Amino acid sequence: MELSYSTVRDYVRIRRTEIDVEAGRRVEVFIPQEHAPGAEAEVDFGEVWVVLDGVKTKCHMFVYRLSHSGKAVHRVYPTQAQEAFLEGHIDAFTTLGGIPTKHIRYDNLTSAVTAVVFGQGRQRVENDRWTLFRSHYGFDAFYCQPGVTGAHEKGGVEGEVGRFRRNRLSPMPVVASLDELNEKIREWEAQDDGRRINDRIRTVGQDYDTERPHLAPLPSETFDPGLVLTPRVDRSSMITVRMVKYSVPARFIGRKVRVSLRASEIVVFDGRLIVARHQRITVKNGQSVQLDHYLEVLRTKPGAFPGSTALVRAREAGSFTSAHDAFWAASRRVNGDADGTRELIDVLLLHRFMHAQDIEAGIRAALQVVAVSADVVAVEARRHATENPTTHQDPAAEEPAAVSGSSSDRHSDTRRGARADQREQRVVSLTQRRLMDPASVIAGLPADHRPAPSVTAYDELLAKRTPATPAGPPASTSRSAPVSMSKENIS
Repeated sequence: MELSYSTVRDYVRIRRTEIDVEAGRRVEVFIPQEHAPGAEAEVDFGEVWVVLDGVKTKCHMFVYRLSHSGKAVHRVYPTQAQEAFLEGHIDAFTTLGGIPTKHIRYDNLTSAVTAVVFGQGRQRVENDRWTLFRSHYGFDAFYCQPGVTGAHEKGGVEGEVGRFRRNRLSPMPVVASLDELNEKIREWEAQDDGRRINDRIRTVGQDYDTERPHLAPLPSETFDPGLVLTPRVDRSSMITVRMVKYSVPARFIGRKVRVSLRASEIVVFDGRLIVARHQRITVKNGQSVQLDHYLEVLRTKPGAFPGSTALVRAREAGSFTSAHDAFWAASRRVNGDADGTRELIDVLLLHRFMHAQDIEAGIRAALQVVAVSADVVAVEARRHATENPTTHQDPAAEEPAAVSGSSSDRHSDTRRGARADQREQRVVSLTQRRLMDPASVIAGLPADHRPAPSVTAYDELLAKRTPATPAGPPASTSRSAPVSMSKENIS
């Protein structure tokens, strides 16, 4: 009797399973599981491609998923090193408002596991920093079986990586930075709260609202996820971290500084004080230079300012604007190249404790009255900050305004209304006025009819002078009678 190949194939597939069951051999069966609210979560990494600042770039997406509700947090990093692994956890814990009470499931990635102990169940040799991190947040780790055989043990997050990548990251997103992409991802996660997983009656957001109260609370102190390094600052005021150079303030040349290398940035410390912060660069031999770190040096060497790398980078980043260029050109015309550049540097130093939009408003006001002075810019910037308090939307951005000397009660409606009714005269530089033709200077400046200043009235404060005594030997302090001397006696 002749049989087709497909008939034999189907029979063998069924009969092979029956033979294994009859012989007592192990057969892989996936058993549905129920996860208690707030008890478990799963973590995994997935590769994603992004058009980053015009360049197609391979990045890594960290995914953290609560097992009960399916609520997930996704963050894209330039690397999947340990700093990204830890930073992703911290962001997920903070976003979801708690920590699973039972355990979090992982595969055997090197950020957490240094060695798999075969033959002893799920025992692992953990990374020291990972152990410290787990102790800080107080959760246990469940490690899946090595290789593809353990993938089903955290199938929820495995499927979430593919689902999110297909639905949200295809086609490739076009962004200027990973921060911009992660902000979009937060919006997509909020939209995903309305979806349903398989045949569930409740949405992801509804199940998460039920699960959140069961999560363990976050610790009071945050954990620094960065890798700590101590590079030395070279003569160019740069440090080298992972074959990339970053600038630091020039006063640290020749010293070692403490660096926290994080997934998306590096932070430079002097003791506990943050002295520099850069976006992390993953391209070898790259550079990140900030103009602010060289201002004190450039003030003593103004001739090096026009061709400096820091100025080029500041123009590319947009922090050195056309307003700065206009002020620089006007200052050089009036004060000369060296002193004019120093005035510009004094204006740039204002950015350390004042908002950029206030300084730009101060520059425009100074240029309108042809008073190219950093002092005039500072006064006008403070005036703009006082009259326009609503321009600073970021609460964290209010700190520089307080440092700059602006009044802390500038949000008062009464004061703001009074300023709106009574507009004060703009500050002008009388020095600049004297140097220029009065007919072409500030229109509307009132004439000064005051008399010339005099100090005559202060002469009364001087001490009275005593009459001069004739020169001669000092008077004797002896009690004996004075001796009379005359021209005859002397002769």
